[in-house]
Amino acid sequence: MKTGRLIARTIIGGLFFGHGTQKLFGWFGGPGPEGTERMMQNLELHPPKRQALLASWAETAGGAMLVLGAFTPLAASMLTGSMVTAIRKVHLHQGLWNQNSGYEYNLALIAALAALIDGGPGSPSVDSALGIHCTGPRWTLASLAAGVAGSTLAIEMGQRAAGDSQQQRASDSVEVAAPEAAVPAS
Repeated sequence: MKTGRLIARTIIGGLFFGHGTQKLFGWFGGPGPEGTERMMQNLELHPPKRQALLASWAETAGGAMLVLGAFTPLAASMLTGSMVTAIRKVHLHQGLWNQNSGYEYNLALIAALAALIDGGPGSPSVDSALGIHCTGPRWTLASLAAGVAGSTLAIEMGQRAAGDSQQQRASDSVEVAAPEAAVPAS
C-alpha cells in the first residue's frame, strides 16, 4: 500500500469532487447551476450553460475518479483542464501568489496531479485492481497536454460562440430594420 498516494488522492480528489458539486448542485455553500452559469457568462465562456455543466461534471467526476484511483490519467487531465482554464480566465492577470488571487494554488494542484500520474495511484485503487499501469513520464505529459488542450478548446469554443451570438444579434437587428425601411412613406 502506498499511503501517501492514497492520502493525496483522497484529499485532492475529494476537494475537486466537493468543488464540482458546489457548482453542479449548490452543495457545501456553492453557487449551484444558475450561479455557475452566471460565472461562465462573466468569464466569457459561451454558451455559459454548457460550459457550466462541462466544468461542473469534469470536477465532480474527475474528483471521484481520482479518489477511487480509477483511470487516473483521464481523471487528472479533466482536472488539469479545469485548473488551466481557471488560471487563464481568472487568476493569471493577478500574478503567481495566492494572496493576490493568483494561480499558485491551481499550479500546485496541477503538479500534484502530475505526480499521481507519474507514480501511479498506488494500491488500493481501481487502476491497480484492473491491472491498469498508465504511469510514467509519457503518461504524465500526455495527460497534462490533454488537460491544456481541453482548456484551450473550451476557451476557443466560448470565443467562437460569443462571436456567433453577436453576429446573430446584429443580423436580427438588420432584418428587423430592413422591412421598416422598405415601407413607403405616407
